[in-house]
Amino acid sequence: MLTHHHFSLPLRVYYQDTDAGGVVYHSIYLNFMERARYEWLRELGFNANTLIAESKVLFMIRSIDIEYLKPAVLDDLLNITVSVLEVGRSRITLFQEVLCNRIKLANATIHVVCVDAEKLRPVSIPASLREKIGKPA
Repeated sequence: MLTHHHFSLPLRVYYQDTDAGGVVYHSIYLNFMERARYEWLRELGFNANTLIAESKVLFMIRSIDIEYLKPAVLDDLLNITVSVLEVGRSRITLFQEVLCNRIKLANATIHVVCVDAEKLRPVSIPASLREKIGKPA
């Protein structure tokens, strides 16, 4: 992975994240990944409200290819990673992992598209954000 484009967010598994057997429900992994992407943006100096207000853009998911490898369970401390694979004119391809004690539980390739906040049509990623993300090696 691209270490200079790597971000990790620690998250604890709570009761509300699990099914009756104490196992994290499959859709919750998407919530964990969304939270990590949001915090990754914040670490880069951006947040959703600022991007909407100042740049008039939103980021929308175009596609997610997710693979579940091992289950997370109640009270696990997870690390949710975000790595940049590719940056296009209006699209960012990210790779995310859900880890517990360095064991990979799930991973996903996510295509995010930058769109005009009003028309919801693809537009160029703001230059200030593109600069922070940089170009993958």
